[in-house]
Amino acid sequence: MDYYKTVFEVIDMRSFSNLWYWIMLAVVWSAASHRVLGVPFDLVQRAGHQGGQFEIDMQDLVRINVRRILMISGTSGMWLLGLACFALTVLALLGFLYSIEFAQAVFLIALPMSLVGGLSIHAAQDIHSRGLIGAPLRKRLIVHRRITQVIGMVSILVTAFWGMYQNLSLGVLGG
Repeated sequence: MDYYKTVFEVIDMRSFSNLWYWIMLAVVWSAASHRVLGVPFDLVQRAGHQGGQFEIDMQDLVRINVRRILMISGTSGMWLLGLACFALTVLALLGFLYSIEFAQAVFLIALPMSLVGGLSIHAAQDIHSRGLIGAPLRKRLIVHRRITQVIGMVSILVTAFWGMYQNLSLGVLGG
């Protein structure tokens, strides 16, 4: 029993006042914007600047990941969409109707990440259908990354405002 008490003291379930939540939020969005369709963005930049083997490696990684994304979305996409919508609905109801702060915190990460997931599927379909290679492929990956970064910035802003509101309304900062 003492073990559980210690764990819940270390992992504060009041998410918005917990430093670990904000670190995780930053890591999630950093990782999402660093890997574009599973391709590290520094490889995309090297392919643009140096070409050669970097270009070939980038195109191979994009081809592999695009095929993988399209296969998964084609075979089980509707099931995954239904499961994601169910999970988001449960989180939204628990978080905002029943005021469970942990569910609010997870929802504020999961909803925008699901938008990025949908955009990734769209980008994969676009790359596959147009048969993009070389400079047009790099341009499409850069556009996808910028959209992901904008979604991330808006998400972090909304989460920060909601977290400050929660902390101030519960009197965490005021005592």
